Amino acid sequence: MAAVVTLVVAFLGLIALTNGAGSGLAAWSTTLGGGVALAVWRGRHRTWPARLVPLLPVAVAAALTATVCVPTAPTTRRHPSALPYVTTRHWRLATGSRVAVYHYPPAKSGPRHSVPFVYLNGGPVRGISELDHRFLRLLARRGYDVYAYEQAGGGRSDLLPMGQYSISRSVSDLAAFVDHLGQGKVDILGFSSGGTVLTRALAQPSVAARLHRAVIAEPGPMDGPTARLTGHKGQASARGLAPAMSGPRSTRLPRYAVAFGLMRLGVLTPGTGLIGQAEGDNVFTAADLGSDTASAYCARDAHRIPIEDSRRNFSFSPAASLRVQQTVKDSPSIASRLRRSRTPTMLMIAECSSQVRQWETTLLASDPAIRRTQYMPGVGHHIWNGLDDNNDRAAAVINAFLQDAPAPLPNHPTRQEIPAFLRDHE
Repeated sequence: MAAVVTLVVAFLGLIALTNGAGSGLAAWSTTLGGGVALAVWRGRHRTWPARLVPLLPVAVAAALTATVCVPTAPTTRRHPSALPYVTTRHWRLATGSRVAVYHYPPAKSGPRHSVPFVYLNGGPVRGISELDHRFLRLLARRGYDVYAYEQAGGGRSDLLPMGQYSISRSVSDLAAFVDHLGQGKVDILGFSSGGTVLTRALAQPSVAARLHRAVIAEPGPMDGPTARLTGHKGQASARGLAPAMSGPRSTRLPRYAVAFGLMRLGVLTPGTGLIGQAEGDNVFTAADLGSDTASAYCARDAHRIPIEDSRRNFSFSPAASLRVQQTVKDSPSIASRLRRSRTPTMLMIAECSSQVRQWETTLLASDPAIRRTQYMPGVGHHIWNGLDDNNDRAAAVINAFLQDAPAPLPNHPTRQEIPAFLRDHE
């Protein structure tokens, strides 16, 4: 047993040292060769049948570690199947990204808003969930001409080489998308990591010039200094309270448990040779997100969390997402550039937010163009979650700001209220 454990640990160490080169075969063959050599040396003074005994733990360890090296999912990208209620189009942007685009025209009856509406989903590299699609259809019924696209590598969009994923590329793709749309300035809603992309777009005058009004909902950290801030989150979420998500998990298989686990720990890079980007995307499931999904809901909703997505539509790129997040952490402060922002902006934050409050308040303090903040009671990170009247309340808040109408909720917190907001752990 000790010999088997030693060889397995040695294998994992070599996986880290070689960054999983050759689907882990470089580490496996080195471990196997070393184990065989040591077993032969240990059995050199034994009679012939007894010389085979030291090879037994080597064989066991070789069999165990081989499961980390053998793919069990397709190694070429398999995109989710088409959705029945919206046509998937593909646009080749000026940046070179080929993205999946969805269009929900405004309802034929009732008022219609002349400015196109664009949605940036979270992820960072993730398909748009069916829960989000339902919310976009609600906005279309309220007169908005809604466009959404899955960022490069996410959903039905084409993959990029791993080294090309970055927060800067995401901002460039946004500008290129608006240009390709060709309808002038757009209103835009950025959610979670999509809010990070939108924040950085507002800090670039050349990109911000394409935006009419901006809504930032539950943003992630906007730059490296913000990402390093610590502090409290919102009120209690359903993390640790909700029943475990059902369904298959890739992380129950040795190959993907090792790959995703070591990537998350930073031991393997997102461009690891252990598993390719396409293979990782194909095998990752909604259940692999575990308690991350529950953290997007209030504790009171722990036992009624809705199904956010179908298996046929779910798509998440763990490696590309880690790569984008790392480029945010490595980026210098954008606060000085954001202070020159002039695009009218609204910030939406949730009562049970799973985001660090300092990420949100730093944005509020840095962007003078944020005209109102809407603290959304009774919801978690996923503000429009289909429960009760939450979708209608979120739509009302967004509509009021885009139409420059009175806010449905108090403007809270204001910049002056930030110290008290943080002190009271709201």
